[in-house]
Parts: sequence; C-alpha cells; structure tokens
Amino acid sequence: MLIGNRCKTLFCRLAPLTSLFEFINARRKSVAVRAILLLASFTVLIPTNAQTDIGESNKNTAIATEKAALLARLASLNHDIASRGIHDFPGASGKLLTGYAYGEYYDWDLYFENIYLSYYGVNKYDFTNFKVFLDRQRPDGFVSRTLGITYSKPKQMFKPFLAQIAVLGSKQNGDDYEWLRDRYYERLQKYLDRWFQYDSDGNGLPVWNSSDASGMDNQISRSGDLDTYEDEGVDLACYLYRELQAMEVISGKLGKKADQANYKARAALLASAINKVFWDEKDGFYYDRNERTGKRILLKSVAGFMPLWVGIASQHQAERLVKDHLVNPNEFWLKYPVATYAKTEPDFYEGTLDGECNWRGTTWIPTNFMIFHGLIDYGYMDVARQLADKTYEMALKKNPATREFYNSDTGSGNGMNPFWGWSSLAYVMQMDLNQRYNPMDLNAPLRPLVKQLFGISFQEPAP
Repeated sequence: MLIGNRCKTLFCRLAPLTSLFEFINARRKSVAVRAILLLASFTVLIPTNAQTDIGESNKNTAIATEKAALLARLASLNHDIASRGIHDFPGASGKLLTGYAYGEYYDWDLYFENIYLSYYGVNKYDFTNFKVFLDRQRPDGFVSRTLGITYSKPKQMFKPFLAQIAVLGSKQNGDDYEWLRDRYYERLQKYLDRWFQYDSDGNGLPVWNSSDASGMDNQISRSGDLDTYEDEGVDLACYLYRELQAMEVISGKLGKKADQANYKARAALLASAINKVFWDEKDGFYYDRNERTGKRILLKSVAGFMPLWVGIASQHQAERLVKDHLVNPNEFWLKYPVATYAKTEPDFYEGTLDGECNWRGTTWIPTNFMIFHGLIDYGYMDVARQLADKTYEMALKKNPATREFYNSDTGSGNGMNPFWGWSSLAYVMQMDLNQRYNPMDLNAPLRPLVKQLFGISFQEPAP
C-alpha cells in the first residue's frame, strides 16, 4: 500500500527534460517511468510501460511510443463518438449524444460524456440533450432518467446532474445563462424540489428508487430492488449537494439574489445532514441509511467516497476514508482501483454473470474520476497520481479498446466493446493532475485541454 506525502508535488509540471531524467533516476523503484511530452507549447506528463532501468538511448523511443499509443486511442474513441454516438432525435434542437450503441440516453452519463467533449471545446450536446429531457418534464417536476428508446424508466428520476450540465454548457458559451431564464430555470427548480419529495421521514435526505435508479445497477444489497424507495444514499445526497451549488451559481448569474441565498443555505443544511447521519466514526466511513428501519446500511460501497468529491468531509474524515479504506488492498485498492464494492463484502465479484453491468467489485471510470479530483482537493497528491496512472494503464495498456467497466484485479475490460461513453475520462486524469485542472469545478472556467496540449480537434459529424 502506497501513500505519499500530502501536498507535495513530485516535480514541476513545466520542468525541462533534464529534470525529468533526474526524477526518473531518483524514483528507480517506482512502478513506471514518466516522460514529458512537449506538444503545442504545453507540458503533459504521461506514464510508459518501460521499467525504471530504461537506458538513456531508449527514453525518446519510450516517449514516442506513449505519444503514438495515446493519440491513436483518442482518434479511435473520437471517431466512434462522432460516427456512432451522435444522432438525430425527433423534436430536438440539434443532434443528441450518447455513449451507447443501442441508442439509449442516460442521465449522469450525459454529464460525464460532455465533460470529455469539453476537453476539445465542444459544448452543443450540453444543450441539446438537456433541453430534450427537461422538455419532457411532468407537471410535478419529475424528469425520467432515460428517454425510453430502449429502457423506459417511468418511475426513476434523472439523477441530480441537470443543473451541473447547465453550468457546464453555459461556462463554455461565453458564461451565458440567459438561455435558461424564460423556459428552463423554473423547470430546474421544480426538478430539484421533486427530488426532495422522496424524503418520507423529513430528515432532508431523499431515497433512491432502487439500485437500478442509482446508476450502480446491481448494488441491491445497498440500494434495494426496483421501487423499494428505502435507501438514503450517500451518493444521492452528494449529487444533490452539488445540484444545489449549481443552482446557486445559475441563480446568481441570472440576478436572482434571494434564490441564490436560498440554495446556498440549503446546501449547507444538506452537508450537515450528510455528516450527521451517514458518517460512522468507529469505522471511519460514510454508510447509507435505510429510511424504513432508521439504521445505517453497513456496507462499504464506492458511494461512501463521494463526500471527498463534493468537499464536505473534514480533514479528519478524509484521512480515515483514504488511509483506512481507499488505499486498503483488502478493500478498495486492488491492482486496478477503485473497486466499486469493498472486497470484504460477501457479494463482491468481478466480471459479469449474465451480461449485467456489475457495480459490486469492478472498476468504473466516472467514480474514479470523481474520487481522483477529491483526492487532489484534499491534498493527497501521490494517491491521486497513483490512481491516475493505474486508470490510464488499465484503459489504454490492458485493453485494445475503451471498455464500459473493468476487472479491478486484472484490468481486463467488460461490457460494451468498444465503448465511447464516460470511460473516455481515463485518458485525461493525468493531464488534469499536472495542469491542476478540474472541469467539474462549478466556479472555474473550462479549458479545451486536449485541444490545447495535443493540437487536435474533435471532428463533429456533418449537420
């Protein structure tokens, strides 16, 4: 188990190549060497497959090999997105985006798919998908989490990411939020208020419909079977906290000061409830709560790390989460972390049994991405770098194509093949770390980082 010193940068991101070689010699026992790729006047840190005893004459070859492999994968991935993931849709203002070959459109997938495209400065699908979903809103505020092309989910709410998608798109469109004012601002308000109606005991913590509705499809032992409505999820509460923060941003941009203050206050209350209800000081972990029994669900899921992502854990809580659980090789830190269930859970398993999306032990890129940025925010730079390197190796080196999810022990891919959805974020985590960049920061500008660093553009399909 490796835990580096907190708040220590391994070396300057703009260091000359000679400094890199000194760094390599100083880290001869590390798992992999790193090389600086100078491209488009930017410095990108990328790992290589070579061992640390690489000879001086082979270093340039290793750099070129890494560069070629990454660029080839990005080209293949982007081709799949453009040719197979962007479609016309009846009544839409433009084409819609999906990461799935069978043509369904999902909620939180849309957020992470559009984050990846933001690395190229592409933002139109933030708006087109967003509008189609909200245009279908019911009078009570309900928005379905799918469009029902293949999988209709008439009882399952769109996970709390719509306001975050609106911020993601607006920031890339001249920081313009006026498009929301007349039609969509009130709809966002009703949508968010509808979420908080799934709170029968009035403690401020809504419940999931089921594990299926949570997006962590088969975590039934945590979030229940279809239509059970009993799991107050740590993940759900954290997503809602972020939605409240996003609504604070939106209302402020629209000059709605009273709403802005209200959303800020609601977010603070929710953060307090998360720490009061879900945190278990004895175990040093955030557990879900069963609303019907009033008891915590003592099961360690990747959902328990979401307070790191949203920044509501204290330094003490973050230390317990990271040291006791995240980097524990008997729980979540397998060879290719982060496992979605702790290995100590009785229903942990790898792979799939019957083609299902397995969230009971495998590794998924979006949760890695969120945890990774939480680690950076709390100063666990070495752990964040290890996670970025392992995720990159798993996605690029262990598999000939991007996959939907991965075996956390072997790194082998599972699910859709190829997959051009949210797993694309595996290739940008190292860039984020070295550029100190977080595209999910609600208050910071977006950067087309891949376009800037590599000089390549995303080739969109013809209208």
